[in-house]
Amino acid sequence: MSNAPYRKGTAVGILVEKEDLRSQASVEYLVKTSKGEFRIELLDESSPSSKRWISIFKDLIDLPVRWASKDALAFGPFSTDMVPVRGTCDMDVFTLLFGAGGGDAANTHLIISKTRHTAEYGAPDEGIFARVISGKHVLPDLVRGDRIISAEPVIEWEKAGEHISTTDLSFKLENGSKIFTYVEIEIDSQAPQGAEFFFAVTRDGTFHIDFVSSSFISDHRFQGEMVTYENFESRSTGSVFVRTVGYGAGKLYISTNDRTSSIMHSLIGHVVKGIELARMAKSGQKIMVESIPDPIMLLGKTNADAEDEMQALGIGLSREGYVDDNGFIVKQFPATTIEIMMEGKVSVQGVDPDKLVTVELYDDIAPKTLDFFRHAVGLQYNPVGVLPVMMTYENTHIFKAEKPAESYKEIFPENTPEKTIAGEIGITNQAAKRTGMIGVKTSDDDLFGPTGERFASTNIVGRILDIDKLAHFRDGEFMYIIERSKEE
Repeated sequence: MSNAPYRKGTAVGILVEKEDLRSQASVEYLVKTSKGEFRIELLDESSPSSKRWISIFKDLIDLPVRWASKDALAFGPFSTDMVPVRGTCDMDVFTLLFGAGGGDAANTHLIISKTRHTAEYGAPDEGIFARVISGKHVLPDLVRGDRIISAEPVIEWEKAGEHISTTDLSFKLENGSKIFTYVEIEIDSQAPQGAEFFFAVTRDGTFHIDFVSSSFISDHRFQGEMVTYENFESRSTGSVFVRTVGYGAGKLYISTNDRTSSIMHSLIGHVVKGIELARMAKSGQKIMVESIPDPIMLLGKTNADAEDEMQALGIGLSREGYVDDNGFIVKQFPATTIEIMMEGKVSVQGVDPDKLVTVELYDDIAPKTLDFFRHAVGLQYNPVGVLPVMMTYENTHIFKAEKPAESYKEIFPENTPEKTIAGEIGITNQAAKRTGMIGVKTSDDDLFGPTGERFASTNIVGRILDIDKLAHFRDGEFMYIIERSKEE
């Protein structure tokens, strides 16, 4: 009825708040702005400025940015009973104080420091009273025209109420329950490669909860993948980051509590909506995720469709290779969403539709070998894979992937055939010397597998749906492949 974003099979978070906590004061407060949210912590609840904040935070609604400099932000004005003192005050980065413009308490502003500096703000004697503890990335984006929408106390999560994470949509709700159906993540512009990694892991629109700790949840579907380290930043609550080195490389994380920076983890983005769902989710569940911006992935689309899509985004597109409207795109330059958006243009390489074949892959009976296959041909990250044609003879086509995934992906015997069926894709397993070779036959064979090996040395991973296209390929050429979606 609310038309809330939801993906079938994902968990929904339900928070039944405790009535006696909804208006309780706290040492932490969530400040919502027109550019996102940040959280502050009071340094001393007994100080006059902290008491002033506690008494007025509910009234800080629709409070505009009065001015913004490289050192600080000022929201206001509003009236208080503060007593300003003359002289300068020292502010550490990401600290807060009340300042009286012109020494007049009726012209009070909320000052937030963006750098360590000294200035005269007409502050009271106690000076700073709070610090920003998460959402710091929001502050540089706030300018005149932005505003504080509201501020509310953050009750300790464990005490906030009853938390329920369920996939049962018939679950009966209580009046006053808060419902969380998805997590929205804003991608950091400093992590173009990390963004593409995130888009690849969550291509199905979900984050899998493979592990839950007191301070993060993690998705291990791409564990073992090497990821470029790009962005050193504090892993505050809501941070999305990836491990780039060591045994856990390729694990994708969402922080559910503040953590320090790490040279092993590169930050990708920040949760801007739905951190509550991430905190409620249980191991083994999956949650829906959306991103800002949406990924720009043109591979597998026709030239005409891609041009229409980019025109709607105000991005220029130039065609290379096979440039007819029905050409299928197999490469895009730049390769990353962030670079395309920053440059405002993209060039694409198209191929004749006869050079793109559709495959159906057997995930249920050959999952381990398909892990190798998708890495080797590029389907792990992109919707279009590429296979160089190594040789063709009689009814057999042999391919050798450009990416030597067999060096870090094992290919144990799995789904070995008793007979070769025309169009089925075979991969030589580790029982033979030519492990990692990929082959397809255009006719049935009772003696050898698709790569020419005996059946015990061959794993069957899928089939080509338009086998007649194999006639178009010669040695040294490239065959591009696209996977048929499960819904088709």
